[in-house]
Amino acid sequence: MLCALQFAYEGRPFKENFDTLKELILQTPKTSIVLAPELCLSAYAYDNLDAAANFSATILPYLAELSTCKTIGLTLVEKIEEHYVNNFKLFHQGTLIYTRSKVKLFPLGKEEHYFQAGMPETIELISLNGIKIAVLICFELRFPSLWEQIKGADIILVPAYWGKERKAHLNILVKALAIANQAYVVCANSADETMAKNSAIISPFGESLSDDRKSLLMQRFDTQTIKKMRRYLNVGLDTNASIGSF
Repeated sequence: MLCALQFAYEGRPFKENFDTLKELILQTPKTSIVLAPELCLSAYAYDNLDAAANFSATILPYLAELSTCKTIGLTLVEKIEEHYVNNFKLFHQGTLIYTRSKVKLFPLGKEEHYFQAGMPETIELISLNGIKIAVLICFELRFPSLWEQIKGADIILVPAYWGKERKAHLNILVKALAIANQAYVVCANSADETMAKNSAIISPFGESLSDDRKSLLMQRFDTQTIKKMRRYLNVGLDTNASIGSF
């Protein structure tokens, strides 16, 4: 099962946000792939980054425990040496299997003043039980070169903190990403008042499950749907080279 979470968290205590996250994760079936919105525990917290990073460090074991029978993806504020980073984490069956820093920092949010950007080559395909997974974090969704970099993915995860002024862009981009890559796209966006919501699960055919009123969206994942689409319109997506595995 593919699951996208959608809840408000800006300005709330970090522990309350974690409790909300935990409650939603516990509602998802075993073996689900669950995606939370970008920085869902702290929001950007520019005035409190050290506390956010410390909270992230303390919560990692609990996230691993929640993933005992599931796969969980989210981004966290972390501190590496003297720099803060917006780090995506993927937990699977109780283990942290993948980490990377956000590569494309959002200029309108002044991210580059607070976070260190990751390296583009860290955006790769992760093999999970034979399924190829890729991640684009919010603003990264706007870069065609990154779409090319994740060609061949079966599931693309998009954790986002996307403003409502650009809601139409988010809606179009996630659908186009699914159609262009003939893959499932799971987008989890914040439900804060200034955010677009628009969390969605899109099939390789471009069919979208989305509901701004819900905090949890679920859609069955079917590898046959991917194969059917790629055989119907063969654009060479089955032959991608770079695959990162665990």
